[in-house]
Amino acid sequence: MKRLLTIGHSYVVAMNRRLAHEMAVAGAGEWEVTCVAPARYPGDLRDVELEPIPGEACRTLGIPVRFARRPHLMRYGRELRPILRERWDVVHCWEEPYVLSAAQVARSVGRDAALVCATFQNLPKRYPPPFAQLERRVMRRADGWIAFGRTVEETLQGRPGYRDRPHAVIPPGVDAARFRPDPEARRRVRERLGWAGDGPPVVGYLGRFIEPKGLRVLMRALDGLGGARAMLVGGGEMEGELRDWAAARGDAVRIVTGIPHDAVPEHLAAMDLLVAPSLTTPRWREQFGRMLAEAMASGVPVIGSNSGEIPHVIGDAGAVVREGDADALRTAIRRWTADPAARAEAAARGLERVRTEFALPVVARRHLDFFDAILDRNLTRRRGDAEK
Repeated sequence: MKRLLTIGHSYVVAMNRRLAHEMAVAGAGEWEVTCVAPARYPGDLRDVELEPIPGEACRTLGIPVRFARRPHLMRYGRELRPILRERWDVVHCWEEPYVLSAAQVARSVGRDAALVCATFQNLPKRYPPPFAQLERRVMRRADGWIAFGRTVEETLQGRPGYRDRPHAVIPPGVDAARFRPDPEARRRVRERLGWAGDGPPVVGYLGRFIEPKGLRVLMRALDGLGGARAMLVGGGEMEGELRDWAAARGDAVRIVTGIPHDAVPEHLAAMDLLVAPSLTTPRWREQFGRMLAEAMASGVPVIGSNSGEIPHVIGDAGAVVREGDADALRTAIRRWTADPAARAEAAARGLERVRTEFALPVVARRHLDFFDAILDRNLTRRRGDAEK
């Protein structure tokens, strides 16, 4: 039985830890999976206690973390070291290679374990000390790395420390059992918002209320659009501006904040169309756009800008427009809000894309297959060294 240890601060949220659970399910009889997560972690809305998963297939260990409000400097408590010193075949570190917690893992992991790192970084950044040194140290120890998207691969595959290590492009997974078409949730959420269920189509947004997410572009696009309602779900520094904008539009707009993770699926189900109008900046471009995959799993068509990974996520399951172009965005929204048949066709393509590309069992299996390839490579290399 091969032993896998997977570590990540995002595992404190049950929805994120489903990856570890699904790896245990997919590898049953072959892999024994243990997950390390923070016992408590500060969230956007509240501190998150390690959330349970009923019937969790992997063993989960919650340990304290320090400096959690400064992600680059976050580190796990001293309880991590003896865990890392156990016998593992693979240690999977879901922390960016340039942060302190990844260096902590790389420093303490046993010599016989294969270390596999994961990253969302899709900009060619050069980090100031000590983060550049931490990245070099982590990648010297790493046996392979996982890119959470094509733009990540394009950015890092030629970078020192990455180019001479095997890698795989594997997207973040979507729990298709939780994110699914749900007519009852659709009716319930719209009723709670004071909307008739059979009124005009609902154009939705889900994410942080910050300028790089393209919310001003979305507002301009919606200003010239009639015959639709808008529901913007999230939170952040632009909330006041959004509420002022919504107040002038009466019953046509709802700004929804304070939504916990487990209420996200029902709000997506209440939309007829999800829009992700992200804008690239010198320091950021969309790294994946998880809400796009979640919307597709919910049977909701998607429109996104061409920022970062968005076109790769959408594929043939939606529309991509030039970022910052409010007129093009308005045209795409108008086309789909006016054509239920086109929305249904796009929704069907999205559901199929989730089934084959993003569903958690698929993503979990791809992780395990990559880990097996790393182990085979290391074994071949050791045999070659022994024959010299």
